[in-house]
Amino acid sequence: MIKNISVIGAGTMGNGIAHVFAQNGFAVTLIDINQAPLEKALATIEKNLERQVSKELLTADQKNNALKNISTNTDLNMGIKNAELVIEAATENTELKLKIFKQIDEAAPKGCILATNTSSISITKIAAITSRPEMVIGMHFMNPVPVMKLVEVINGYATAKEVTDTILSLCKQLGKVPATVNDYPGFIANRILMPMINEAIYSLYESVAGVEEIDTVMKLGMAHPMGPLQLADFIGLDTCLSILNVLHNGFGNPKYAPCPLLVNMVTAGKLGVKSGEGFYTYSASNKELVVSNRFK
Repeated sequence: MIKNISVIGAGTMGNGIAHVFAQNGFAVTLIDINQAPLEKALATIEKNLERQVSKELLTADQKNNALKNISTNTDLNMGIKNAELVIEAATENTELKLKIFKQIDEAAPKGCILATNTSSISITKIAAITSRPEMVIGMHFMNPVPVMKLVEVINGYATAKEVTDTILSLCKQLGKVPATVNDYPGFIANRILMPMINEAIYSLYESVAGVEEIDTVMKLGMAHPMGPLQLADFIGLDTCLSILNVLHNGFGNPKYAPCPLLVNMVTAGKLGVKSGEGFYTYSASNKELVVSNRFK
């Protein structure tokens, strides 16, 4: 039975994954190349656990035990030496992930499962650079990880059934709902979601409607909790562009070509929530949605 988990990458997804495993009694080593993001991640995890306590979803003792279950390391080799499962949650960049997986493969114990939290990059391609492709699988958690129930479990071409079964069981131990999919560009979540977001951006680009109108139609007409343009800001416009490029390159179909407006916004550094401006503007002091001046 898996008990020791290593998570590579202390960003939003990495700290969320570490949070849910630690909360459920697993020993977690959170790894990043610098100490500063690790300290920030621990502060975020503590804040989110405290929020769960305030909502009476956890007790104070459960919060404290979860924090005790997490250790940090800036040395990847040391951080995964006792791991039974390594989950890579680095930036959605193919070359970076391939580089990390080569290092993980060399350092992880024999029998250790290697998982990636990628939202679109080929599991088969990542697995092919390791000496254990049968032990490589995708675990695509949804953001925010402590709240969202879904985990897309993606089988690479060579992923062993025993590995898939282990990961499905593990997801259920976390209180998550796993959905098994096969390894094609965008998997299921982003193959369906990103063309919708891209079409919303095209509708704005072609002046069919404004930002608020597009989001209102989808929220009130389609019962979406968040409009597609607000969701794009939340995901990160650079991430949306990266995923659309994976879809476009993978299928060679022009229907996946990213809207020129999206390309220009990313080039200009308007990435959504993370940069403070996308289709809306964001500030710590104002929680209201304010449409960017660019689109007024």
